[in-house]
Amino acid sequence: MADTKHNPDTAKDKDLAANREDSSKEFLTTDQGVRVNDNQNSLKAGAHGPSLLEDFHLREKIMHFDHERIPERVVHARGSGAHGFFQVYESLAPITRASFLQNPATKTPVFVRFSTVAGSRGSSDLARDVRGFATKFYTEEGNFDLVGNNMPVFFIQDAIKFPDFVHAVKPEPHHEMPQAASAHDTFWDFISLTPESMHTIMWVMSDRALPRSYRMMQGFGVHTFRMINERGECRFVKFHWKPMLGVHSVLWDEAQKISGKDPDFHRRDLWQAIENGDFPEYELGLQVVEEADEHSFDFDLTDPTKLIPEELVPVRPVGKLTLNRNPDNFFAETEQIAFCIANVVPGIDFTDDPLLQGRLFSYQDTQLTRLGGPNFHEIPINRPVAPVHNDQRDGHMRQTINVGQTSYEPNTISGGYPVQARAKDGGYVTYPERLMDAAKLRARSEKFFDHFSQATLFYNSQSEIEKLHIAQALEFELGNVQRLQIRERMLFLLTRVDRTLAERVAHGLGLRIPEKVDQPLNMNIPADAKTEEYQPMHNGRKIVASPALSMATTPRNTIKTRQIAILAADGVDETAITDMQKALKDAGAQARIVAPRLGFLRSAKGRSIPVDYSLMTGASVFFDALYLPGGAASVDALRKDPDALLFIIETFKHCKAIAANGEGVDLLHEAHVGSNGTGPDTMKTDGIVVNANGRSGRLAEDFIHAIMQHRFWNRQMMMEKAAMKV
Repeated sequence: MADTKHNPDTAKDKDLAANREDSSKEFLTTDQGVRVNDNQNSLKAGAHGPSLLEDFHLREKIMHFDHERIPERVVHARGSGAHGFFQVYESLAPITRASFLQNPATKTPVFVRFSTVAGSRGSSDLARDVRGFATKFYTEEGNFDLVGNNMPVFFIQDAIKFPDFVHAVKPEPHHEMPQAASAHDTFWDFISLTPESMHTIMWVMSDRALPRSYRMMQGFGVHTFRMINERGECRFVKFHWKPMLGVHSVLWDEAQKISGKDPDFHRRDLWQAIENGDFPEYELGLQVVEEADEHSFDFDLTDPTKLIPEELVPVRPVGKLTLNRNPDNFFAETEQIAFCIANVVPGIDFTDDPLLQGRLFSYQDTQLTRLGGPNFHEIPINRPVAPVHNDQRDGHMRQTINVGQTSYEPNTISGGYPVQARAKDGGYVTYPERLMDAAKLRARSEKFFDHFSQATLFYNSQSEIEKLHIAQALEFELGNVQRLQIRERMLFLLTRVDRTLAERVAHGLGLRIPEKVDQPLNMNIPADAKTEEYQPMHNGRKIVASPALSMATTPRNTIKTRQIAILAADGVDETAITDMQKALKDAGAQARIVAPRLGFLRSAKGRSIPVDYSLMTGASVFFDALYLPGGAASVDALRKDPDALLFIIETFKHCKAIAANGEGVDLLHEAHVGSNGTGPDTMKTDGIVVNANGRSGRLAEDFIHAIMQHRFWNRQMMMEKAAMKV
């Protein structure tokens, strides 16, 4: 296990270490440092008498307890975080003056918070939802907060609609249900009347909304930002985080079961990976657009419901993020960290994106309520490593003790200090964007009008199994909507994305697709616009599909950190287990023994084998693959255990790799899971590799290669086709 405790190598680590309390081998004290003699009894007037008001220790302790909770975030309340560092691959001086993007030797400390959006702090990690991916860079020039999501687009185009969107997706106000779920009337009522949401809806109904772990999901800055170099030249940029382990998800059936068995699944996965030394890594990529090309696209770069297809502007890898230390205290760090999209450094600036402009106000305003006043920047997790010198004073919970007589500028009493910094001194200079002559009005850019083309692009880019999952997600979500007219409006909108998709969802709902809807939609589209014929275009180049938008194209060359279940009972073949454990460990995976009970198994040779999970505490949905070792007594015991057979059946149903050795093959047949062949050919078709003769041979090698494929979706497609025939 890696040492992930405090190791003050950076200025930020030293800053946090200075505020770290370790109570080991210390006397108990009050908040004022007075040592406590009795922490078991309040002060009373006699053993049976009333408690006395003068008991300062009791009053202080109860007072602090009464105020331990702060308001949770309105959105992104459920989160997990970790410390780490970022390093750029090579200087980005040609496009930005930001200091942390100049020197490859510089390790910029970061804190990253992952989160769901809609649920409360106590909700499940596995809700179908957008995931937050917020990174605070503690740079030498100040803090830079890249506050993004695991999806590159958002539901709305203008910040004025954000309260409406959140009110709609939150639990319905009359009974506060459902929690952390969008499958209800108010959400889909809003969406069905707001077609600009259709692109993001395709993402949220896809497998992207159910990540396998935070370590295996992408992140995006969502908005288009500006980067400015030393010469004052501007370029537009999109930020991308790409996980080094690839992008993987779970099935909706798995997500529901995981939520019941371990609602902290993602939080636990992140924590344990870091504790084990399997540090999550992400590559930062940039899509860079020259300022002269701003208007060369058929969509507006400042529209947050649009992305730039990678075929039009490739993602350039520029650096790597590594998360290598867990927080010491969840509340002090993960809960109190205050992200603000307005936190930028010289060389990074904003665009006119109307959603971005509203977020510039909203984040800071939110912290005033959550963290009690204007000094939340002084909380250790929020403090920059860059020195802070300004004329701000006082306020709730002020920690800085300012010296000197002046708290204003200009002044002569303090020699004019602190003094303004020129650009060459590192002063932040806003990019002098040229503004067109325009009237004040409430409107949107004409290029914002198309709401369906990129939704269609996303759908067309998916593999067949991903398209099936989108349809099934829509059937589930709309199937929980009670009002018929909302379902019909959604079916009508889905026809603008893809007619086949709409028909598949309509079939599942037992409805016909309406030719028109009575309720006027907030289309923000000219009546004569033919948006369904549009395709994303740049400088005359059109695309109809973008492979980068499909998770099917993610790298599949490693099983590092994957969790593999070994299902066994007393009498198991010891060699079959130890050989596979070694092979999986050498490949970077973690093999766990699952047995009918905890404690130890007795192998066929009488050796004790420690058990990691019982069939009560473990579940197939916690694992990425399954191995069934031989051993006649072990197999005989498991074939009589319904929970063991269910473990195998669920693993097969969820399309995961399965390997069996010796008598373990009989368990597959007992669970009605079989294979007609062995070795790599079988693995390629259905992900099941077996060695019935009990000799390991290439079993481990083939099994590892099968796990790399993540899932074998042909199983689900076959089951779907069989169901359609019925």
